Amino acid sequence: MLIEQQAGIETLLHYSCRDRNLLGIQSDLLGAHAMGLRNLLLITGDPGRVGDYPDATAVFDVDSIGLTNVVTRLNHGCDVGGQAIGAPTAFHLGVSFNPSASNLDEELRRFDYKVEAGAEFILTRPIFDVAAFERVHKRIEAAQLPIVAGIFPFDSVRNAEFMANEVPGVRVPEAVMERMRRADGSAAAAAEGVAVAREIAAALRGAVQGVQVSTPSGSIEAALAVIDGLR
Repeated sequence: MLIEQQAGIETLLHYSCRDRNLLGIQSDLLGAHAMGLRNLLLITGDPGRVGDYPDATAVFDVDSIGLTNVVTRLNHGCDVGGQAIGAPTAFHLGVSFNPSASNLDEELRRFDYKVEAGAEFILTRPIFDVAAFERVHKRIEAAQLPIVAGIFPFDSVRNAEFMANEVPGVRVPEAVMERMRRADGSAAAAAEGVAVAREIAAALRGAVQGVQVSTPSGSIEAALAVIDGLR
């Protein structure tokens, strides 16, 4: 809300099922709507053991499919118990999709359920393998939902290796890894990461309706460098 008020741009609220029970989720969403937030990305969320607080208790009353159903109900003027809430909400529902999922059939099955539950647009996990995305794209385009591609510029070889080997559901082609390994020095590696991200985003231009650029260290400069390369 502060970003929307102070920067004057629309935001996309990433909302996870992990940390709230169903009533808490509904309360959060109604409060967000009352303050004027409209765009949601609905995700299940990683287990509590993945992150800086492994002893924290996860809730998971619902997953992202169930949460999409919850928000669709709110948009139809009903709460989670089916009771009328008065004026319906007007959320724009986004869901996550991973084109590099290890079990792609399961990912596609869940995607179909999300569409059935009311999804209105897709935000992908970071894409590093354009050919793999193109193959999967043929299987999801029938849903006719706008796709926002996740773009992630590496800032070092170590960062690329971490994404390739430690982050579940992410596939980094060996050709990309080799380019990062050949970069001489930290500045060159960061520049190569931006160059790779630009090439991926440009290659996806005809198949997607937008990009979300995320950087490993929150570098605004790296994100802007990727975006400037697409103009």
